Amino acid sequence: MAVRLRLQRFGTHKKPFYRVVASESSKARDGKFLEILGTYDPLIGKVLIDSEKVEKWLETGAQPTDTVKSLFKKYNILNK
Repeated sequence: MAVRLRLQRFGTHKKPFYRVVASESSKARDGKFLEILGTYDPLIGKVLIDSEKVEKWLETGAQPTDTVKSLFKKYNILNK
């Protein structure tokens, strides 16, 4: 199975809050995950991501989704 780095949605209606997680691509968006990598709050623009965990997953072959990849670029998570 392929591992993806993606967002898992929490919060209420019109007040979203996301976790950045590593999960298998066949699982549901809010389903089981392998590891929590960080959080993202779009309402206040706050991102807390453990870059060491992200690098570990990327080295093992995990692929970030387009949204997560743009978060990494926008908030300079990975200094590559």
